[in-house]
Amino acid sequence: MYMKLLAVVATLAVVIYSPPSDAKPISLVERCYCRATVNTLPKGLIRELRFLHTPNCPFQVIAKLKSNKEVCLNPEMRWLQHYLKNAINKMKKSKQAK
Repeated sequence: MYMKLLAVVATLAVVIYSPPSDAKPISLVERCYCRATVNTLPKGLIRELRFLHTPNCPFQVIAKLKSNKEVCLNPEMRWLQHYLKNAINKMKKSKQAK
């Protein structure tokens, strides 16, 4: 009886005095930000673009609109592909110039 009580007290002490964790539950970590994407969106509505690439999700493009709404864009859109290609070329040129 004494050993069972000691085991319960030790377990409670570990739980109470252990530091809190900042980790997210696995279900939230593995979830992709973009569940659905928009296939057509005029460039004039976009304020900024954000790119996410996580191990568990494909390449994701989030557009913040001028109305402060965020939508996920299909990375295969033609104008977005040209934008990415131009951005990569500019980065390569700036590295070569240094």
